Amino acid sequence: MQPKIKDVARLAGVSVTTVSRVLNGEKYVKDDLKHKVNLAIEELGYAPSHIARSLVRNKTNLIGVIVPDITSSFYATILSSIEEAASANDYNLLVCNISEDIDKEYKYLNVFQEMRVEGIIIMHEKINEEIRNLIHKMKIPVIFSSVKPMDQQFVSVIVDDYKAAYDATTYLIELGHEEIGFIGGDMRDITSGQNRYSGYRNALTSKGIRIIHEHIRFGDYKVKSGYAQMKELLRVSQRPTAVFAVSDDMAVGAMNCIRDHNLRVPEDISVIGFDGSQLTELTRPTLTSMEQPIHEMGKETMRLLLHQVETGEEPSGDLVLDHRLVARESCIPRKK
Repeated sequence: MQPKIKDVARLAGVSVTTVSRVLNGEKYVKDDLKHKVNLAIEELGYAPSHIARSLVRNKTNLIGVIVPDITSSFYATILSSIEEAASANDYNLLVCNISEDIDKEYKYLNVFQEMRVEGIIIMHEKINEEIRNLIHKMKIPVIFSSVKPMDQQFVSVIVDDYKAAYDATTYLIELGHEEIGFIGGDMRDITSGQNRYSGYRNALTSKGIRIIHEHIRFGDYKVKSGYAQMKELLRVSQRPTAVFAVSDDMAVGAMNCIRDHNLRVPEDISVIGFDGSQLTELTRPTLTSMEQPIHEMGKETMRLLLHQVETGEEPSGDLVLDHRLVARESCIPRKK
């Protein structure tokens, strides 16, 4: 059986309270008693129970995180940043990958409640009424990261996705492209689906460029989806000279498809992505992307959440971070 705190106290010849004070790093414990307790801990191989200590302190230092797809380069990067910020503040993460499954999300939210997490970070916006009601009922601080749900009572750390997509499309127009393909996301998503699509369309309209509906396809943000949608775009009668994909993963899939069909990026088709993930530097050619400040987004999400956890003060509103275009090798001016 695992040794218990009372076993440590018995071997050290002190009270359980003294052992607890040593474990919690409290002051006013004599050095000789600390030495005895530490020797007993080492001899018994005692490991304090995180759950037991949490019950005593009424604080778990746990943060629950719900990720829609942990295989995505974007979510993997932002999650790493969140973990780094959490660790620096002596918090631990409980990460749940729901794979876009709403039923899983409901289950994990209940797990978070049972584990008495201090706060929750959610990275997707497709929440139904049942989940929305549960979040409000739990009364646990919640921050949405990289997305903005329809429920305006929730605070988000985001970029202006509409403006970012508008700027990405405008960049291609300024390079002389007019036949610009679009590989969009899930239109049930307001942030990365509807807002980015609207930005693309309005950029074309504002420049007097006709929207070609057969140049518009929708995927699921993943590499395989980008490949499949690009394959459809290559079949149209008037092939686009440039393509805007609303995730770097789909942009990489599109680039692979183009090359597999004996075409060149960017000489035949320019490609621009969205996110600014680590994939942008790993592809050949390197990928031009509308960059979200992913690392800053993760750190700011944790900062706002921990401020609310530790002070009880709710953020006054969304935190909108700046996006920026990072031009690399995958886009060039259109050949006349």
